Parts: sequence; C-alpha cells; structure tokens
Amino acid sequence: MKTITTITGKVIHGSGYGKQLGFPTANIDRRQYIQNGLKLKFGIYAGFAVLPKGKKHPAGIVIGPRDEKKLPKLEAHILNFTGNLYGKKIALELHTYVRNFHTYKTIHALREQIKKDVAKIIKILKT
Repeated sequence: MKTITTITGKVIHGSGYGKQLGFPTANIDRRQYIQNGLKLKFGIYAGFAVLPKGKKHPAGIVIGPRDEKKLPKLEAHILNFTGNLYGKKIALELHTYVRNFHTYKTIHALREQIKKDVAKIIKILKT
C-alpha cells in the first residue's frame, strides 16, 4: 500500500470532542505541515499512526476543518490503542482517501458515520 504522505508532530490537546463521541483522537501540532507547505484535501484518510518506539497502529486520520488560525486540524483516531500520548512525537501515514469532510446535523448521525468510517478503514488497511 502506497503512502500519500507522512506528517509528524507532537501530540497536543484538542477540544476533547472526539473523546465525547467515543472516538478519542490524537491531535498533532502543525509545524511540519506548515514547513513543508502541505495542502492536503480535507477529509478522512485510512492510514497508520507510528507511535514512539516505532509501534504502528491502524488509524482514521482527519485533515480539516480550518481553525481560528486558518490551518487545518490534524488528528487521528488510533485503533486498538489506549494510553497517553500528550507531548510525544508521532507520525501519521496517510494511505487512502476515504471521504470528504462533512458537518453533521446531529451527534447521532456523526457517530454512525464514524462507525462506518472505522469499518471501512479496517477493511482498506487489511488489503
């Protein structure tokens, strides 16, 4: 499976919204994104989170939307992972574009879509 790009960064605190939804995410700082002038299509990607010591976990990676600094959020729901990554450097390997970023009218609709995304990501990464 070919890598679209890899973004590295330190895990920072986000809004906690993913955790509230039942799908916690690791948000990473955007220094490398800015330095490399990356302009990735906003949306959901299937890929891997490479954690400290090189351990790789499948991940649903979100690029976007833009925040108050006009920069896209970079975050990953790391499958089969529990632990604290705050302050640690990780890499997000983007492999397959899954779908466009979309705003949902209800939390229930968003949760259902995330469940579908996770199932699709697992299937993509197994092939």
